[in-house]
Amino acid sequence: MATYAIGDIQGCLEPLQRLLKKIQFRFDRDQLWLAGDLVHRGDDSLGTLRFLYKHRHQVTAVLGNHDLHLLALAHGAKHLSEKENDLARILTARDADQLLSWLQGLPLLVHKGGYTMVHAGIPPIWNVTKAQELAREVEHALADEAMAKAYFFGMYGNEPHCWNDHLIGIERLRSITNYFTRMRFCKADGTLDLVTKRGPQAAHADYKPWFSFANRKTKNDKIIFGHWAALEGRADTKNIYALDTGCVWGGYLTALRLNDEEFFCLDCSL
Repeated sequence: MATYAIGDIQGCLEPLQRLLKKIQFRFDRDQLWLAGDLVHRGDDSLGTLRFLYKHRHQVTAVLGNHDLHLLALAHGAKHLSEKENDLARILTARDADQLLSWLQGLPLLVHKGGYTMVHAGIPPIWNVTKAQELAREVEHALADEAMAKAYFFGMYGNEPHCWNDHLIGIERLRSITNYFTRMRFCKADGTLDLVTKRGPQAAHADYKPWFSFANRKTKNDKIIFGHWAALEGRADTKNIYALDTGCVWGGYLTALRLNDEEFFCLDCSL
């Protein structure tokens, strides 16, 4: 049995299926880990969700910011834009309730078998135990429909910029969500820059890629993440596995076999 972790699919079902064929993935034997952003911007977000739901017992996935955006649309917290036809097809599908219920039940963090998987990262001020505790706070809110609705209506926004243990209510949940699903650059104290989206060379002042701090509390932990296509899969940091290689932009879809840490890439421009 092998376990493969794959970066952001973003509705690119056909490349996903080609990559699974390339690695000779078997759903009766192997396990699939997904680092979030299952939907949005690709050719077939609905087909992707249906495919993953069909094989849900072999799939371990975390929520990304695009997945949460889809759920916010479903709860009426945002309105569809003209460029979101792929998400509209999900919302109007005959099996929408089933698919969205499964999606909403996904965690923000998975910690198993010596690996921790999140969508964007873990700030340098949190260890894995702290990250697990905070992820569960959001997961608890998503598990209660009344709390989930309030969460989605308050989810959007860049503030607070820095974590504080005394945060409460929606500000606390928004802050946790931003770290797990939107973070790229931050300061050593966890202060976020949620505007800069280019590669590490775009860092300014005291901001660095979240994984670059020598004294971060997860420096001895193996962390799998996606979200940051501009890294092109290169974090150049021990125990850090960057798996978003820009499939939806014509880049690559990348799989990491956890058993031996071998990488497999599929050219999505072909």
